[in-house]
Amino acid sequence: MKTTVEIPNALLGQAKRLAAKERTTVKALIEEGLRRVMAEHGSAKPFKLRKVGFRGNGLQRDLADGSWQRIRDTIYDGRGS
Repeated sequence: MKTTVEIPNALLGQAKRLAAKERTTVKALIEEGLRRVMAEHGSAKPFKLRKVGFRGNGLQRDLADGSWQRIRDTIYDGRGS
């Protein structure tokens, strides 16, 4: 399949010099680069949040049934405006 890709002139010049040195084509270098990037992204493990906890019995009794607004206000009480 044919496509058009815009790359900086300096990068194209480097690619042409490397292709000549390696006795290959710029097209082959681009294909190799894309394959490497695709393999790298395909091998990345998905993010997994580890389970953590803390000692204690959860929320304080007076906040256990509180709204998020009340919990947040308690957390930030005396810290700023």
